[in-house]
Amino acid sequence: MTKDLIETIFSRRSIRKYTDEPVSDDDIKTMLEAAMAAPSASNSQPWHFVVVMERATLDALAEAHPHGKMLAQATLCIAVCGDPAISDYWQQDCSAAIENLLLAVAALGLGAVWLSAYPREKRVALARRILSIPENIVPVNLISIGHPAETKEPRTQYNEARVHRGRW
Repeated sequence: MTKDLIETIFSRRSIRKYTDEPVSDDDIKTMLEAAMAAPSASNSQPWHFVVVMERATLDALAEAHPHGKMLAQATLCIAVCGDPAISDYWQQDCSAAIENLLLAVAALGLGAVWLSAYPREKRVALARRILSIPENIVPVNLISIGHPAETKEPRTQYNEARVHRGRW
């Protein structure tokens, strides 16, 4: 692991304030490529991504999600969805894709915050309705993304009390 990678991991913070500068198509593609580079059970890749840039839809998501008010400022939202018919491990696989996407956001100098949908049925239903997601596909989360209008220091949250060596 290079020092740059470690710095990117530590610099990945939840950013909730954004400028009005749009995220470029190239950056969106890079984030999605990073997400799809994630490991998945038997390389099943049970994920789908809904890229949202329309202001009315971002505002509707901001209103619908109880913790999604920052979407009203964001210029981009990516909904990560899973297909349970493809893999029994779709939740883990989608979570790996989400983390890759969030690290790509940090590496690109952008900001993001993870807004859970699944397993909250009301949030899942709202995301499905607003984004026209089919019933057989599960919206795992919404990722609010934009050019940061706030700065947070890199950090580690290492806690030795959570480390068990050899046995619990």
